[in-house]
Amino acid sequence: MMVDGFEPLSDDSATTSLCVDHNNYFIIDGDELSESGIIEHQAQSVSALAGYKAAESDSPPVGIIGEVKHFECLRRPRIGERMVTTVQMGMTFGNVTMAKCETAIDGETVARINLKVFMQ
Repeated sequence: MMVDGFEPLSDDSATTSLCVDHNNYFIIDGDELSESGIIEHQAQSVSALAGYKAAESDSPPVGIIGEVKHFECLRRPRIGERMVTTVQMGMTFGNVTMAKCETAIDGETVARINLKVFMQ
């Protein structure tokens, strides 16, 4: 629901996108995507990459956000803008994967985050 485009870059990185729509559940102040909406988009971007990596598996993993660290929102996206997020998977310890995301609109960085994701 929060990713409408996906392009793998390597085994451990990808870009995703989302055009902010007025029907989006996370719209606040009439025309902006909330910070929690940005985080949800970034988490679903990590999940999209994990699913892509596991596509040949009989049971792709389900990811659950375990920790949000160092979230920085420089500005909130507005309705009609397309967010493009670069996802970089980091180290994996058992079923915990570290990931970094940077989200931009027209080349302007609007948000960054480090996530710990539990894969089941």
